[in-house]
Amino acid sequence: MSASAPYKILIAAQGEELNWKEAMNARLPDATIYTRDDTYNPAEIDFALLWKQPQGMMKSLANVRGIFSLGAGVEHVLSAPSLPKNVPIVRLEDAGMAQQMVEYHMYAALHFMRDFDHYMRSQNEGDWHPRDVAEISDFRVGVMGLGALGATVATRLSEMGFTVSGWSRRMKVLERVKTFAGAETLDEFLAQTDILICLLPRTDKTEGLLDRARLSKLPGNAAIINASRGAVIVEEDLLRLLDTGHLRGAFLDVAVNEPLPSDHPFWNHPKIRLTPHIAAATRIGPAVDQIAENIARIDKGETPLGLVDRDIGY
Repeated sequence: MSASAPYKILIAAQGEELNWKEAMNARLPDATIYTRDDTYNPAEIDFALLWKQPQGMMKSLANVRGIFSLGAGVEHVLSAPSLPKNVPIVRLEDAGMAQQMVEYHMYAALHFMRDFDHYMRSQNEGDWHPRDVAEISDFRVGVMGLGALGATVATRLSEMGFTVSGWSRRMKVLERVKTFAGAETLDEFLAQTDILICLLPRTDKTEGLLDRARLSKLPGNAAIINASRGAVIVEEDLLRLLDTGHLRGAFLDVAVNEPLPSDHPFWNHPKIRLTPHIAAATRIGPAVDQIAENIARIDKGETPLGLVDRDIGY
């Protein structure tokens, strides 16, 4: 099959399928693009573009040659029943998300560095009481997860003047960022972190990773920012440490269950700021460029960029 061959591509993405179809048609005009509402033969599908696809649909894609996740995470693909064993799974490496993540984390880090969490509570109490302005370099930011998004966030916060460190499963080298790697260094990393940023993927090893024991390793009065996956943090343990005063606050873009249930204690907690999973949205234009390039790579027998390691889950 040549690079200009008429591929058959299926898009299964909640709420966005028509937008993706239009963009893919423009980028690969010789391909035939289907959504779930179209009539198609599953056995003829060459490539599948997925985001929170219906359970069980993988079983029908007997001849698929590549599977693409249309977001930063891939757990919705890896957990799918009947996932083909030898088919490459490809994640988006940026697609416009990195800059959005930088903006979100700049805002959230400054929220704590400039004491806006305290001022928010002072406003509610009618208390006009200025606080001393801290030096930005006195705030030690720790970024958990140094993939494409985490590395960019860590680097940009360092350029702002924060003292930044990073932790990842395998050692990474970043300019102006002190890096840690492996489970044996996690406690040391947490102990020197005043603002913890979580940008870990959801895997078997990261689910529940930040429990009471690990969160207690953070210095007193530390804060947490989580814009990755809600399941990485044990919510009951986070609430307990906020209520006891060990942690000063949390800035959360994700939760274990989304949308967040109306009776969830996060909604009205005075030390928690919530956003509805909006830290970074996939930009369709850059994403379809990546997908088209990787389809061509797969077609040539080359390794696609952003290939997922199924053993580690990202």
